[in-house]
Amino acid sequence: MDNKFVAELLSWLKALLIAVVIVLLCRHFLITPSIVKGESMLPNLEDGDRIILSKISQIDRFDEIAFKAPDTDDNYVKRVIGFPGDTIEMKDDQLIINGETFEEEYLDEHKSNLAEGEKLTPDFTLYELTGEEVVPEDTFFVLGDNRKVSKDSRSFGFIDKDSVIGDVKMRIWPLSSFGLIN
Repeated sequence: MDNKFVAELLSWLKALLIAVVIVLLCRHFLITPSIVKGESMLPNLEDGDRIILSKISQIDRFDEIAFKAPDTDDNYVKRVIGFPGDTIEMKDDQLIINGETFEEEYLDEHKSNLAEGEKLTPDFTLYELTGEEVVPEDTFFVLGDNRKVSKDSRSFGFIDKDSVIGDVKMRIWPLSSFGLIN
């Protein structure tokens, strides 16, 4: 009877150990959970949202990414605006990348709440903000969606590609907002 119990216990411990190793490997190499802090990505991501980051997906323009902040010990979530070699300008609340104007539909809610003649994002050029004509190699230029309060590349400059933790793929909390992030 004791041998049967010990064998069963060892079987369960072995299964549990394998499960823990799989979870740790997935979390280290594939995905990781994170918590949004602050209001810089409102209304898309809110303070306290629990999100899942993909560590293996390719980052595209306008993706939301989490990265190690260059100015604090925190992690930030921002939207990728500029890639290496890009020129970036904001003029009359219009984003211009490499001479092409881009619609930022994710800002429509913010823009609809502005007073007439008010701008969500002050005018700037990349050179005025950073002293660089183009986004340097191995860096990104990022902006928060809540432009009036966001601390982003306008204040701390470019972020290193190596500081990126992952691409925001899914919100898992609150349950009412559960789902994939566009």
